[in-house]
Amino acid sequence: MPNMTGVKLASQLLDIRPDIPIILCTGFSELITEEKAKLMGIRALVMKPLIIRQLAQVIRDVLE
Repeated sequence: MPNMTGVKLASQLLDIRPDIPIILCTGFSELITEEKAKLMGIRALVMKPLIIRQLAQVIRDVLE
């Protein structure tokens, strides 16, 4: 996204709806760790590249 990071978008979404299940997917980030993501309310942080089966499992875990 050219004008906003995924972390910023997630933060704004959580301000509007704190219970929204967010999965943040990144290739590399020094700005966010899994611990920081969880503290923000992000349900999962996955690193690219990822396998479809891995993504499916993360989605299942987050929605349960």
